[in-house]
Amino acid sequence: MATSVKLVIFQYLMVVYMFYNPTDSGAVQLNSENIDMTLASNELVLINFYADWCRFSNILQPIFDEAAEKVQAAFPEAGKVVMGKVDCDRESSVSSRFHITKYPTLKVLRNGQPTKREYRGARTVEAFTEFIRKQLEDPIKEFQNIKDLEQLDSKKRIVVGYFDRRDMPEYNTFRRVATNLKEDCQFHVGFGDVVQALHPPGHPIIVFRPDVAMSNENDETYVGDLRSFDELNIWVQEKCVPLVREITFENAEELTEEGLPFLILFYAPGDHDSIKDYKAIVQMDLISEKQNVNFLTADGKRFAHPLHHLGKSQADLPLIAIDSFRHMYLFPNFKDIYVPGKLKQFLNDLYSGKLHREFHYGPEKEAIADTNAIDDGKKPTTPPESTFKKLGPSKNRYTLLRDEL
Repeated sequence: MATSVKLVIFQYLMVVYMFYNPTDSGAVQLNSENIDMTLASNELVLINFYADWCRFSNILQPIFDEAAEKVQAAFPEAGKVVMGKVDCDRESSVSSRFHITKYPTLKVLRNGQPTKREYRGARTVEAFTEFIRKQLEDPIKEFQNIKDLEQLDSKKRIVVGYFDRRDMPEYNTFRRVATNLKEDCQFHVGFGDVVQALHPPGHPIIVFRPDVAMSNENDETYVGDLRSFDELNIWVQEKCVPLVREITFENAEELTEEGLPFLILFYAPGDHDSIKDYKAIVQMDLISEKQNVNFLTADGKRFAHPLHHLGKSQADLPLIAIDSFRHMYLFPNFKDIYVPGKLKQFLNDLYSGKLHREFHYGPEKEAIADTNAIDDGKKPTTPPESTFKKLGPSKNRYTLLRDEL
């Protein structure tokens, strides 16, 4: 009898764990004891990291709590969404774990993993609830005809799934991965008779389709375990987050927060050939530098302000520059990217400080030949100030530059 009671209690606790959603009223108070269970048991978690002594934290708290109640009412399904809060003074270990340095900080986590972007939208009840609603929208578009795939945007990176049914565990894994990476790729799916000619019955297939208009990559089929979320998530992330990324107003803060200098191709709208060539050369010659530099492309029309800092205009596109977050340095001649080693030497000159020295005192050969060059009465030149640093973590800086542009 005692064994049966223990078994019932154990089963009850397991059910509670599997469907854990502790939201009753207001935001859930999270701590070191319940945060892991909350993250593991909910598809989406929005956390307010606050400090009681912070005036802005105190202003946000009632708004966040009211939004949490509305979200719970709108999405009552267990395991769907939780809005939580962490007292960073009391829970210093949790605060350190999530690298919290300012208050309040609003972190978004999907399937237990932090997203690349913090919440930086309006801090109103309506804005929070609308944000949650959009985050929970199905990221996968279903197609009803194979010919629909021919109409997909060739400038987007796309993942396509072919499944027998929607209730397959493999599809659930695919859906979870799509929610994690929906900002990096488009996801499409076909079921049953629509795709039966494209995969063996009972054996779903997932295929990555590159942005063929912007790169020279080829389609690739996933060959791993379709039921393993971690394995599929890693594979899709590698495909959807390319070595060379496009910088936009929407992702600029995220990219600057990575703290790496930018090597940027500024291109004219519609110039896909320069983008393809730049990506191919980076992949071939500079992949060893991916831990040291962010390789980016930028629409030279939208980002005209950095060009102005470099003394250039849209008429000079395409061009390549480094933004070190202190200064900007122009690659002298775009056509030199086709000379083996030229672009890598440009990066090496950044690392060694040569670019900075030459902006101050001219080419180093001249400086060596004339030891009095620095003291000849001429003022040293100064390289253009970084423009993209204004897109850094401060929302005010971002807004300022966006308005300038």
